[in-house]
Amino acid sequence: MRFSLIVLLVIIFMIPAQAQDSVQSKLSFREAIKFGLENNLNLNQQENLLISARVDKTAGLLSIGPRIAINGNAGRNDGNSFIQQEGAVVNGVTDFVSASVDASMPLFQGFSTINTYRQSSSLLESQLHLVKRTNQDVIREVSRLYLLCLLDQQLVVINTQNLEAQLKQYEQIQAHVEAGSRAEVDLNNQEYQVKNAELLVVRAKNTLRNDKALLARTIQLDPAISFDLVEPSLSIIDYQNIALDDLYKTAYDHRSDLQVAKSNEEATRYGMKAARGTYFPSISLFASYGSAYNYIYRNEVLTDVENRSFAQQFRTDNKQFTYGVSFSIPIFGGFQTRSTVVRNRISYENSKLEAENAELLVKSEVLLAYQNLKDAQIAFQAADAQLNAAKTSNNLEKERYALGISDIVALTQSVQAYTRAQADYESARYTLMFQNVLINHATGTLKIEDIE
Repeated sequence: MRFSLIVLLVIIFMIPAQAQDSVQSKLSFREAIKFGLENNLNLNQQENLLISARVDKTAGLLSIGPRIAINGNAGRNDGNSFIQQEGAVVNGVTDFVSASVDASMPLFQGFSTINTYRQSSSLLESQLHLVKRTNQDVIREVSRLYLLCLLDQQLVVINTQNLEAQLKQYEQIQAHVEAGSRAEVDLNNQEYQVKNAELLVVRAKNTLRNDKALLARTIQLDPAISFDLVEPSLSIIDYQNIALDDLYKTAYDHRSDLQVAKSNEEATRYGMKAARGTYFPSISLFASYGSAYNYIYRNEVLTDVENRSFAQQFRTDNKQFTYGVSFSIPIFGGFQTRSTVVRNRISYENSKLEAENAELLVKSEVLLAYQNLKDAQIAFQAADAQLNAAKTSNNLEKERYALGISDIVALTQSVQAYTRAQADYESARYTLMFQNVLINHATGTLKIEDIE
């Protein structure tokens, strides 16, 4: 009666999960990464900044060329006014309108303009590399969570199978106890194992549910949408055929964060040169073409005013064309130029330190990923051998217990060892998969095409 009640409870517990699974959608590894790349907040922000960097580079390039503007004004003056077409100053109310086309062309700015353009170009390169590295960071994080959920999913399967085996073992022991060939204490011990197996199933499902929620939040999926995970196909790298020096070289050539540091170093170097350019004189060409119109109102003094027409004034009388060369020689600016140059030089020195540190960081991460991949390969081989041994040992222990030459304690320990070996094998397998992702991330070659 007690066993029937246990079976009933287990069936009731598992039916809702099966009903829920039947309506769940499939989420593949590549789809999860695709969603992560489309919806990641940091990546989207960096791509927006990339648009700004492109505009800054274009602005830096065009600043080398001329600047053209149309200027104009209109108003009324009550008082002394100089009337161009009269060549005299009149005192009264005067309406005026003027317009001009003005242009300027820098000839020499101490190379500040060209260095500013080079700085914006280096900053664009830096942002391009930063977007690429952020892309790889998203792939790594989604891969970690996806493989973690797959491990949780396998642990649910393992613990569920263990529960089924424990229930079956409980039924067999109960039959032996009723036949008088086994002590009732064995049945009590097995009942404890069944309850413990049920608890492990509950914990495994809870862990899977929590990790799935974290994955959904990371890739910005609706948390109300249920999904099943699909086993990925990842190529396993054979570390024995890879030289560590080759990995270093690959990382130096492809690591985007290292390129970010180098591009920032270049940008600050050009920024320092641009600041030093303010020490030199600046020379520019200028030109202006325009005209004006004046209307003088008569008063007690100006009784004989005769205003010429707008067309005559604007098209003929008041036309002006001015052009020439302007220059500026800095002599004393309150130490502001010196301060700007020092700040830019310090920024350059700091960026050099960051670039050197980035090289050390890259080498350290590649070495760590290489060693972890070797360890993961060895651990996977050991876990595979352990699983085979535990399975064989468990089968033999079951036969020994059935023949009466072993006790319930030895059988319980064998079952527990086999369950642990299954969990260790799955953990080692997914760890090896993730280490392959990590070594590609460490060398800067990680891309979504690696995920099949």
